[in-house]
Amino acid sequence: MPALTLSETRRRIAQGESCESIAEKAVAAAEKSTHGAFVSVNRDKALETARGIDLRIKAGEQPGILAGIPVAIKDNLCTKGTATTCGSRILEHFVPPYSATVVERLESQGAVIIGKTAMDEFAMGSTSETNAFGVVRNPVDPTRVPGGSSGGSAVCVAEGVVPVSLGSDTGGSIRQPASFCGVVGFKPTYGRVSRYGLVAYASSLDQIGPFSRTVEDSALLMNIISGHDERDNTSSMHDVPDYTSGLDDGVKGVRVGIPAEYWGEGLESGVRASLDESVKALEAAGAKIVPVRLPSTRYAISAYYIIALAEASSNLSRFDGVRYTGRAKDPKSLLDMYSRTRSELFGEEVKRRILIGTFVLSAGYYDAYYAKAQRVREVIRREFEHAFAQCDVLATPTAPTTAWKLGEKMDDPLAMYLSDIDTIAVNLAGLPGLVVPVKPSAGLPVGLQLVGPAFSESLLFKTGRAVELQGAP
Repeated sequence: MPALTLSETRRRIAQGESCESIAEKAVAAAEKSTHGAFVSVNRDKALETARGIDLRIKAGEQPGILAGIPVAIKDNLCTKGTATTCGSRILEHFVPPYSATVVERLESQGAVIIGKTAMDEFAMGSTSETNAFGVVRNPVDPTRVPGGSSGGSAVCVAEGVVPVSLGSDTGGSIRQPASFCGVVGFKPTYGRVSRYGLVAYASSLDQIGPFSRTVEDSALLMNIISGHDERDNTSSMHDVPDYTSGLDDGVKGVRVGIPAEYWGEGLESGVRASLDESVKALEAAGAKIVPVRLPSTRYAISAYYIIALAEASSNLSRFDGVRYTGRAKDPKSLLDMYSRTRSELFGEEVKRRILIGTFVLSAGYYDAYYAKAQRVREVIRREFEHAFAQCDVLATPTAPTTAWKLGEKMDDPLAMYLSDIDTIAVNLAGLPGLVVPVKPSAGLPVGLQLVGPAFSESLLFKTGRAVELQGAP
């Protein structure tokens, strides 16, 4: 099926193409995908939903902004009546009795959910290789990783199966796969989008956001999923503007900060060349390039992996074999059921992170690790504030390299963790980040990351659109 954008798909429906026909093409493409993007494809429900939308359109109704648009959902977002596994054996048979707020909002606007996308187990990984149900492959080069943890959501958009999808981002899990697969990925300000129905990894860091083929499509999806939700007490009361308004206003006078700490050691020369070219294009379009400093960036990974893993240890304690999870067979006692369920059904990476998180929260180590990491987090947040006093947005690499080979970092967790150096600090500070594809390096996708102050989504989309207009990759 041709790789259509959301806007193009809407136009075809407006011109008379049936929603059922579009859904059928998307479902067939999902079922034929050879890159492992989907954990499940819900053919019957998707086609039934599409037929219902067709009938409403024929009756003169307006089913919504996304009427008939095929959408894929990361498998850690609850979908009523459809399994939500988080890529883990421990939730292999879990079918939620409710849907996440973002799923409800998409469906209320007529979206057709065609399936759940593959991910690193419980969103813990940067490669989408820790999924218990199979490896996800990069559609540009199937011998390489697609990034993670939202690899499946990035891949299905890059393949053209769906025009848009949803992922989650705790330390770069939307932005890094977007960069590796050559699509647009957006992580909103913390609290901009409700987390209700998202299976938590690290509650103070997690955010839900879109993948798309264009900046405009991500902006449109953000119009729908943003806004306060009384079921999530961390969701913001800020009004939601129309993010598609003023997209083509240009960047004349916009101050683009270049933080030295992101452009130094470890950045591949080919990646740097592509990113430099896009920054120069912004300058040519009227933006003012400003050097800034974020000196505590070097502490971000250490702080992140203490805070995130501590929260993960707490959040994942509920998966014990008692309620909605899988359970070890024939336990000899309650303690045996607990220990065997978690040791047999959690993957190695998840168990590693739980153990580290439990350790840093334990008596005698809390102050030495967790409390100190929280203080570093506040320093990082204040440094971003200082930088934004000098500029309007920041431009950085999304990852220091292009996608690496499958299996290359699976036996070296530290190397995998270090690959998140360019994205993690944004989550620690709760800021929005947009990734836009730029010129490839050696045939592999590269993404420019744009970061703004809290609730500066509109400015990021406008700046990202300017990058996009400088030339398709």
